[in-house]
Amino acid sequence: MMKKKSIPASKPSLMLFLCQIVSALDVPLDSKLLEELSQPPTITQQSPKDYIVDPRENIVIQCEAKGKPPPSFSWTRNGTHFDIDKDAQVTMKPNSGTLVINIMNGGKAEAYEGVYQCTARNERGAAISNNIVIRPSRSPLWTKEKLEPNHVREGDSLVLHCRPPVGLPPPIIFWMDNAFQRLPQSERVSQGLNGDLYFSNVQPEDTREDYICYARFNHTQTIQQKQPISVKVVSMDSLNDTIAANLSDTDIYGAKPVTERQPVLLTPTGSTSTKVELRGNVLLLECIAAGLPTPVIRWTKEGGELPANRTFFENFKKTLKIIDVSEADSGNYKCTARNVLGSVHHVISVTVKAAPYWITAPRNLVLSPGEDGTLICRANGNPKPSISWLANGVPIAIAPEDPSRKVDGDTIIFSHVQERSSAVYQCNASNEYGYLLANAFVNVLAEPPRILTPANKLYQVIADSPALLDCAYFGSPKPEIEWFKGAKGSILRGNEYIFHDNGTLEIPVAQKDSTGTYTCVARNELGKIQNEVHLEIKDPTMIIKQPEYTVVQRYSQVSFECIIKHDSTLLPTVVWLKDNDELPDDERFLVGKDNLTIMNVTDKDDGTYTCVVNTTLDSVSASAVLTVVAAPPTPAIIYARPNPPFDLELTGQLERSIDLSWTPGDENNSPITNFVIEYEDGLHEPGVWHYQTEVPGTQTTVQLKLSPYVNYSFRVIAVNKIGRSQPSEPSQQYLTKSANPDENPANVQGIGSEPDNLVITWESLTGFQSNGPGLQYKVSWRQKDVDDEWTSVIVANVSKYIVSGTPTFVPYEIKVQALNDLGYAPEPSEVIGHSGEDLPMVAPGNVQVHVINSTLAKVHWDPVPLKTVRGHLQGYKVYYWKVQSLSRRSRRHVEKKILTFRGNKTFGMLPGLEPYSSYKLNVRVVNGKGEGPASPDKVFKTPEGVPSSPSFLKITNPTLDSLTLEWGSPTHPNGVLTSYILKFQPINNTHELGPLVEIRIPANESTLILKNLNYSTRYKFYFNAQTSVGSGSQITEEAVTIMDEAGILHPAVGAGKVQPLYPRIRNVTTAAAETYANISWEYEGPDHANFYVEYGVAGSKEDWKKEIVNGSRSFFVLKGLTPGTAYKVRVGAEGLSGFRSSEDVFETGPAMASRQVDIATQGWFIGLMCAVALLILILLIVCFIRRNKGGKYPVKEKEDAHADPEIQPMKEDDGTFGEYSDAEDHKPLKKGSRTPSDRTVKKEDSDDSLVDYGEGVNGQFNEDGSFIGQYSGKKEKEPAEGNESSEAPSPVNAMNSFV
Repeated sequence: MMKKKSIPASKPSLMLFLCQIVSALDVPLDSKLLEELSQPPTITQQSPKDYIVDPRENIVIQCEAKGKPPPSFSWTRNGTHFDIDKDAQVTMKPNSGTLVINIMNGGKAEAYEGVYQCTARNERGAAISNNIVIRPSRSPLWTKEKLEPNHVREGDSLVLHCRPPVGLPPPIIFWMDNAFQRLPQSERVSQGLNGDLYFSNVQPEDTREDYICYARFNHTQTIQQKQPISVKVVSMDSLNDTIAANLSDTDIYGAKPVTERQPVLLTPTGSTSTKVELRGNVLLLECIAAGLPTPVIRWTKEGGELPANRTFFENFKKTLKIIDVSEADSGNYKCTARNVLGSVHHVISVTVKAAPYWITAPRNLVLSPGEDGTLICRANGNPKPSISWLANGVPIAIAPEDPSRKVDGDTIIFSHVQERSSAVYQCNASNEYGYLLANAFVNVLAEPPRILTPANKLYQVIADSPALLDCAYFGSPKPEIEWFKGAKGSILRGNEYIFHDNGTLEIPVAQKDSTGTYTCVARNELGKIQNEVHLEIKDPTMIIKQPEYTVVQRYSQVSFECIIKHDSTLLPTVVWLKDNDELPDDERFLVGKDNLTIMNVTDKDDGTYTCVVNTTLDSVSASAVLTVVAAPPTPAIIYARPNPPFDLELTGQLERSIDLSWTPGDENNSPITNFVIEYEDGLHEPGVWHYQTEVPGTQTTVQLKLSPYVNYSFRVIAVNKIGRSQPSEPSQQYLTKSANPDENPANVQGIGSEPDNLVITWESLTGFQSNGPGLQYKVSWRQKDVDDEWTSVIVANVSKYIVSGTPTFVPYEIKVQALNDLGYAPEPSEVIGHSGEDLPMVAPGNVQVHVINSTLAKVHWDPVPLKTVRGHLQGYKVYYWKVQSLSRRSRRHVEKKILTFRGNKTFGMLPGLEPYSSYKLNVRVVNGKGEGPASPDKVFKTPEGVPSSPSFLKITNPTLDSLTLEWGSPTHPNGVLTSYILKFQPINNTHELGPLVEIRIPANESTLILKNLNYSTRYKFYFNAQTSVGSGSQITEEAVTIMDEAGILHPAVGAGKVQPLYPRIRNVTTAAAETYANISWEYEGPDHANFYVEYGVAGSKEDWKKEIVNGSRSFFVLKGLTPGTAYKVRVGAEGLSGFRSSEDVFETGPAMASRQVDIATQGWFIGLMCAVALLILILLIVCFIRRNKGGKYPVKEKEDAHADPEIQPMKEDDGTFGEYSDAEDHKPLKKGSRTPSDRTVKKEDSDDSLVDYGEGVNGQFNEDGSFIGQYSGKKEKEPAEGNESSEAPSPVNAMNSFV
């Protein structure tokens, strides 16, 4: 019986054609066969369905297809034919359907948005691509918005919103600072999936002004930056300072510590939410919680477990990530945020939908005429996709009818097909989440049989092994295969043969008599063909003597044998292994033809040794174990270098070789590892010994190669692990015969030193290399590429020859041959040299300059003809120099710059140019001799750039409310200055910045007086210049307005800049109670000062007592004071030697109800009021007496007629009190007196004003320290009313309220 199997052969020669052809026919992937068979088109490459392109680059829409004959291509756009011939910007690649839309030369990507589809068509059908949606990427700018600083209390939560611009595709979001360093993230601070930055609770270290959100658009390689966001964390320490400064003496100091809070979800909101994800995508669920301590997030799935191997936690477990989701992943996912105070949870209901996916995609059919077949298209999805068929790109309902075709839902059934039934069918499976489109062709072929296995192929097999003889074939209808043995043999049948479906004949057990010629015959109704192959049976390889188990003593020698027998026609290779690995790289292991010898065995040589024999057809191996044991104890051994060899003998003398033998000296207990042989040339270098060769320590004879014309002597040195022996005595001398030189000089070169010569150089042979007396050289040369004879000259034993009168820089063929008295060396090889170079003749032409920006230009030139270079072209040099600045018009010393461009370049970049300047340049060609003439100077101008910073900024003349700014114009204006920009803002004692004010100043100004500033306030100034291009770098300064007029320090000669404030402590004030006092002060100086308070009893000689202030606060409470005692106090700063405030004195007293002292209870105030009342009473009495005495004087009447309302004397309500006052009325006002009638306070009055008293005054202080209120210079004639009183804050209270 004939047996068949459907298993592949060991060397399968049949493969599936294209993408998994399933049919009645299998088409082998044979290139010659494929070129001959007709095939409908198959789409092999296409662009993605959703194709987002870079709007700055050309759009390439791929469509590649194969078929026989080669297909033609067409496109539709938005459902209609796209005629590419009518659009100059669109081209199609040759022999391809790929479209190239030229955007870089004028096209606009937006104009080519749309849905594209490619059709590949030949006479057997049409295949179509997916619908390719082309959309240009977009990276819009950030919407401008005004970002207010975030003031957050320590421990509260915070969300910084990013709100990036909507791009295509969406951008990648990350947060960085001004230094482009990523902001650190943790369980407490992290970025959400929407790009926002979440703080579960803020800490003081979160305070910074440069929280910046960046959006990276990968398609356009751009990064957009949001304006920096400022966060100010109000720490509890600073909050305590503020509270303590405003509390009454009886209040308890300090705010409560940071309040711990149980978790609250920042995102998502509410208790439940929903999420829809598509099958195969990545599911991302997020929970971010606020709370203190920072909550920990935990994820669970209700009613199930999170999928193993597909679940990952990211963003400090705030994000749950499940990859490759399926419908089974639908369900409720619960995130729980927990800290020590409680927990909160959120449930996300996840629904997994599915775009269509294949269950069975249609596969190509190759049929014979009259056969049947089916195309099956099965897809699944959620919701269930609908299936539709197309034939050659046309809906099958309106496609040409085919009687052999029947559509049954997702299946097309073909019956009794004919060649005209060939077509390409498309299956479309779609639902609301997407679609699948697959092309599958039906190819009906009628082909006579073909045998693809090469004719007369030889198969070699080891006896008793299976033999597989291939007969790869193709035909349509499928041919039948028969095998014959021998030229006239009968058809093979029987159990000793197996016939495979792919045509292979298998002989399960091949014997010697299986050798012979086998014939394969393939036939179908269209023809018959046959092919012969040959089979040879070889004898197996065998190991007839295997290695044996051996036990040896340490430091002895062991051998393993491996004798083999093999087929005479096969070449075996023997490999030894130790423990199934390569032998150690150790010279102790000696591999012979049939054995392995290990010298000086050590413990590490223990193991299994395997002999492996390989041929091209089989492999055999045998193993043995080696065990190393310790040697019996021996007396102490003294190791030393070996003694020198002796009895050197020369035998077998030939012209080019000789045999040297010797007797080894004593090893001195360390085996000789090798012998080194050295020689002396007594003819050329007497007394100098050279290395000749070395041999293993087991060898005592060697054949040495000799050179002619050398008087040899030899000596031998023995080497062991201890070292080298002394050299042996030299052997007898042996003079070899002379001979022709064996070699020619090396390193032959031809380089001209002058334009009309050629210098030929070489490395001379040594005397050892000369091979005989009379060493000379034959130098030959001829011009290359010219039909010329060689010119030769014989020179003595030198290394250089100069050929004169040569043309400038032409190539020469050169050779140098050695010769001696016996003849010439072998013919030398030729080298190419050149005669001398000369300077280039012409300059580069057509020099063009393209100015790229204000500091960079690109220069182009035409290359010079190579003939005019007259030498090796090394490159081009561009000389360029600045002629003048267009903004200053002043010439300066011309400094030329040079840029060298190697090779035959025709363009180069000129960096480092100065903006808004006029330049000249020229170009020169360079060879090995030097530079050629310069091209005509080319003038170009750079455009304006941004200016450098102003050369200086000085702030002078500080007053109570103004500062004078002076500046110098930029050293490098880089254009025409359009204006200056001044920005400034106040800085308080904690170095917080106030609102920023911006002023634009004309470019021709160099000074500015800033008015209406706050007194005693530090300001920071930012100043820069502008051109039409933009703003330059800025210069910054700080200055302080003075506190009062007396504080103005007039600058010394030459001074202009306001000196920085030296460290000082001022305005030390005290508010004393019965047993404690509140000390406060103002500090100006370096940050992070550590303060202390010193105090003692006033007038006492006792040492000052010292109290350390906690932190850098500016107040302290002295406790444990004695009531009714006067104390002295001062404030200092640690680390600043001698740096203390002035002393202040205070007195403890009875406890007060408030820190704001009631002025009406002060003794000095009661005394003052009594004195004022007494003075007023005296004045009234005097005026009353004078009024009753004299009446009116004539001069008074005249004055009444010309009364000045501004100097009218005060009158009573009845208008009768009108006489002049005496001279005393014009004296300066005393403390507490009324203001003059013009409602002003003179300079000398303000120096001793109510400010000195600090309490109980009806009024307030202006910014410059002057007193205003009801005496503020009113112009009304009614008298000022001074009997209304209200208490102004004391300096202590004013300080506390400032804090």
